Amino acid sequence: MLKPATVQILLAALACAVASAASGQESLAARLAASHYKIAYECYLEGNSDIFVMNADGSNPVNLTKTSKLNEHFPQISPDATRIAFVSDEGEGREAVRSLCVMDIDGGNRKTLVDHAREPFWSPDGKRIGFLPQEFPKFNVIDYYTKGLNFYELATGRIEPHVNSGKLHHLYNPGMSVDGRWIVSTVHAGMGFGHAILLIEAAGDRIVNLNIPGCRPCFSPDAKQVAWGADDHEIAAAPINWDAAKPTAGARRVRVKDAKNKIYHVDWSPDGRFLCVSRGPDGEGDLSKPGTFQAACEIMGVYAAGWDLCVVDAEQGGVIDLNDPGEKRFTMVTHNGASNKEPAWFRAR
Repeated sequence: MLKPATVQILLAALACAVASAASGQESLAARLAASHYKIAYECYLEGNSDIFVMNADGSNPVNLTKTSKLNEHFPQISPDATRIAFVSDEGEGREAVRSLCVMDIDGGNRKTLVDHAREPFWSPDGKRIGFLPQEFPKFNVIDYYTKGLNFYELATGRIEPHVNSGKLHHLYNPGMSVDGRWIVSTVHAGMGFGHAILLIEAAGDRIVNLNIPGCRPCFSPDAKQVAWGADDHEIAAAPINWDAAKPTAGARRVRVKDAKNKIYHVDWSPDGRFLCVSRGPDGEGDLSKPGTFQAACEIMGVYAAGWDLCVVDAEQGGVIDLNDPGEKRFTMVTHNGASNKEPAWFRAR
């Protein structure tokens, strides 16, 4: 039989362990609240999709666009966190027009830059916005409905094609490395690939297949890692070996898993410590919602019922199971299930 003193020690240790486990979620939320980071995202409320901004812990969501007849998607934050590039859909069905737009970080000074344009991304100096031209004049919601790659010069309004634009076909979800040398993107049924994640030389014609399965890649802020959707139920992150003659992706350092829900649309926090992802049930949209289309629920412009955003602590690495009730390395930051997708972090000024 254990001595009373020993029992007291064991009970105290157990109480500490339980308290530590219970506070893990609070600790992550507290870290996010103290980070001074914000997250832009798209959300479908009150009959249309708008761009919202919230604190990184999910508090104080603010609708920046507040349009009733337009549907805004895919916010992308400028490197100095003063502006947001995004796309705006006007119209229904095949007659819809998707346009590249830009506005201040508070939603002011909104401008439409280019029609029939998709999936913008910023150059590291903030002077250009890359975008993917629509493949044909009639609209199609499929994400890889693109042909070529262009850059919009903000100072002059000039549109300059990528040097290899004529050979770039069916790309989606592009992003540029912090040194401006490489663009990472998915390709689907184009350029001789069935489905692949590619590195595209930003000012040249080199194309490197990273040979990792999945889609929607995203460079870490220092471009030393890439995160992507490895499949419908896993978000992965891995280092990139830039020293090799041909850059390669290493073993998966982080694996975020959700066996019940789809998980997509990953983005890194400015310090590379956190990932934000969207998660929700499978589906093909709801055509009763104005300005929406029918396709896989993760596609931009498709209403994803029950989808919310969560933040994951990516520092420790390993496997993070979003269905494990004891897992304390993630926290939900939206809760209304109103097609919350496409998160984009930035540091509050």
